[in-house]
Amino acid sequence: PTLETLAAADILRSGIPDLKIRVVNVVDLMILQSNSEHPHGFADDRFDALFTKAKPVIFAYHGYPYLIHRLTYRRANHDNMHVHGFREEGTTTTPFDMVVLNQLDRYHLALAAIARVPGLAERAKDLAAALHGKLAEHKAYVREHGEDMPEIQKWSWPQDGATRAGD
Repeated sequence: PTLETLAAADILRSGIPDLKIRVVNVVDLMILQSNSEHPHGFADDRFDALFTKAKPVIFAYHGYPYLIHRLTYRRANHDNMHVHGFREEGTTTTPFDMVVLNQLDRYHLALAAIARVPGLAERAKDLAAALHGKLAEHKAYVREHGEDMPEIQKWSWPQDGATRAGD
């Protein structure tokens, strides 16, 4: 789900330029546990520096969401962790349609951020409506053409999209 996470961040940065976004790519899931529980685990201060103590976290995971919840259960910000993961949805379809069916796509991830950042839902209602429209457009396109929309197939991180750490 890394590509979809980056695409969601791109959508949010373009649509809500003043929104602060941080993308954290977790390669070793054991860092989510405390260092007292696993040798790879992060100490609380290190974990909090990445995931904060009180901000919403939208976590996109290619497996079952309960695993992330179990690994972060004792963390200060556990209640703000919203995990999108495998939901056993889908059949023979396109790659992007499979992530849409499991709500791991850029549109659902961006909508989750809009819904969970305090005060953002009202401010970003036009963007949210546009994202729902893109989901409907995707569904119709896949049904008619049997492949993902060209804008999905060809998406790449924008050249001017990279920012300094801490921005």
